[in-house]
Amino acid sequence: MNKQKRMAKLFGKDGKTIIVALDGFAFSKNTDGIDFSVKNVKNLLKYGLNAALVTYGQAQMFEEDLIDVPTVLRVDGSVNVFDGNVPETAQFFDVKDALKLGADGVVCMTFPGAKGREEFSHKMLTYLAQQGEIWNVPVLAETLPYSYPVLNEESGDPMNVRTAARLGAEYGADVIKTRMTGDIETDKKIVENTHRPVVALGGPKTSNEEYFKFVRNLMDAGVKGIACGRNITQDPNPVGKVAALSAIIHDDKSVDEALKIYNNVKSEH
Repeated sequence: MNKQKRMAKLFGKDGKTIIVALDGFAFSKNTDGIDFSVKNVKNLLKYGLNAALVTYGQAQMFEEDLIDVPTVLRVDGSVNVFDGNVPETAQFFDVKDALKLGADGVVCMTFPGAKGREEFSHKMLTYLAQQGEIWNVPVLAETLPYSYPVLNEESGDPMNVRTAARLGAEYGADVIKTRMTGDIETDKKIVENTHRPVVALGGPKTSNEEYFKFVRNLMDAGVKGIACGRNITQDPNPVGKVAALSAIIHDDKSVDEALKIYNNVKSEH
């Protein structure tokens, strides 16, 4: 299979995507809702979900639940899972592991500006990009200035995010996943400078109205979708959440229309 066919599995025909991030076990002890979401992911596809971001262990443990689900394999992970800042990561898997598991892409984090981590993370990305070219597998780079959460002004600075995103593209990533501001003009500059599809990191855990406004602004800025975890996995109505997000991302609907969809589409337990 060529790379474009695999990309087409991860994105809709409109070139946009909703990815549920289920890789929390590799980085955090805050994992509520993830196992339920893995078992429910096929159902979420019916409401507009495009793909799931999974760990190696999940791909094995939940093989039956993930059959026919487009997946991206997380190839790196924390080496100190009890530190929520994710200060250090290591590469544990590669493109060949993804192919063995039937995944359609791989993802890793990069930390531009992080002391002692920038060189390692960029070398990991370039290695994966080289493998991706050999095996025709899309590579997603999660480019995060300095650290996973926004710890200071520098890690959330839009110019730093813009630089980090472009570095990911320069080192061979096919898709960039990064934190966005939710400000249309600011995010447009990040998108235009990257020259690769930009998928937004999940975003803030806020009210549905605020979150849908954030996503609506992302679409207006040219972002190609979202990859979010807890905003889906910890929502009391995950199918409603995905349906509402799909309305904004795939159907170009308004925030008010998305809120109505969320309230009308109910999860079955």
